[in-house]
Amino acid sequence: MNITQAILEAFESLNANRLRAGLTMLGIIIGVGAVIAMLSVGQGAQATITSAISGIGTNLLFVSSGNMTNDVRNPKPLTLADAQAMADPLVNPDVAAVAPAIQGSADVSSTSQKTRRNSIIGVTPEYFPMQDYTLTEGSFITQDQVLGQASVAVIGPTIADQLYGTHVGVVGETIRISGQPFHVIGVLASKGGSSFGNQDNRILVPISTAQVRLIHRATTNEVDQILVQTTSAATVTQATDEVSQVLRQRHRTPVGIDDFTIFSQKDVLSIATTVTGVFTIFLGGISGISLLVGGIGIMNIMLVSVTERTREIGLRKALGARKRDILLQFLTESSMLSLFGGIIGIILGWLLSILIGRIAAATGNAFNPVVGINSILLATLFSAAVGLFFGIYPANRAASLEPVEALRYE
Repeated sequence: MNITQAILEAFESLNANRLRAGLTMLGIIIGVGAVIAMLSVGQGAQATITSAISGIGTNLLFVSSGNMTNDVRNPKPLTLADAQAMADPLVNPDVAAVAPAIQGSADVSSTSQKTRRNSIIGVTPEYFPMQDYTLTEGSFITQDQVLGQASVAVIGPTIADQLYGTHVGVVGETIRISGQPFHVIGVLASKGGSSFGNQDNRILVPISTAQVRLIHRATTNEVDQILVQTTSAATVTQATDEVSQVLRQRHRTPVGIDDFTIFSQKDVLSIATTVTGVFTIFLGGISGISLLVGGIGIMNIMLVSVTERTREIGLRKALGARKRDILLQFLTESSMLSLFGGIIGIILGWLLSILIGRIAAATGNAFNPVVGINSILLATLFSAAVGLFFGIYPANRAASLEPVEALRYE
């Protein structure tokens, strides 16, 4: 028996039991569909996160207080003076700009909306270009407003929608933060959610105003984070060394024991890629269990088929069919069950990916599942392998039947 004849006979056998074949393929269909959908979700999440991080640039450093690696007790906090020292071009020639920031939360309300809790960030003018912020209307915070501790705020579009029902024509309105009136001077363009939280649900005020009136720390000069922009992506290492040296001198830390942490944009991107990669593998592994269940279903049905067709097998052997012919026949049937199930499963997974993407878009999250050729090939080959693997035992059992005993079987 050649492979073409085996395929034709497998078609005839499956066509004679269409309902049973369809139910058998269902496990493979669900398994492959789940694998495709979950891998596309993982790859889409990875693409979204890396795009959001890379969009800011690869020449950004994040400086924060404390160092978990060295287990430093009572680390000195970062201050505005630290930020000013980092910005000195004579000492740090590879540093292009520095933006200290302080973050907290406060009750926010408008004249027509009830109070709600929102994130408040105190910033300087340099913060906006570093975070790649753009405006739909109004203006950014200026240095004069920082020096004057002005009661002004730049708000995200989500905040505007929550407080005013629109994010157009909001400039000039007044919001109350911790019971204090603030003048809205700008509305940020939407950036959506990311690994750093919802970028549209933030209120930015002058850092001096936040320190004195909204977010209280041990000293008024204390900040939570300092963003450092290097002159280029190629000078990140040099700038990191320069900033580290400045903080070591100012904080008078022992040699080799830093009380601060510096993350580069590349570090954040690498960590995010690793996490999303593990997440994708985890999702694929969980959904792959469905393929295993589908394979067991194929083996079960093929065993039933062997039992039902015992007399047929005996007749074939009596007419000269060899053991390998019977083996090929049943392996072809199990492989075709898994292959057809895999093809339908790919279509199902692709449709599920589109549905997930539309649901994400409807909820305001910029997320697009990515159906890659690798995931399609993986699911297809794995489903075919499942059919072969779980078809070996039934096929071998059929091929091992003795012709005389098979013909006597009732």
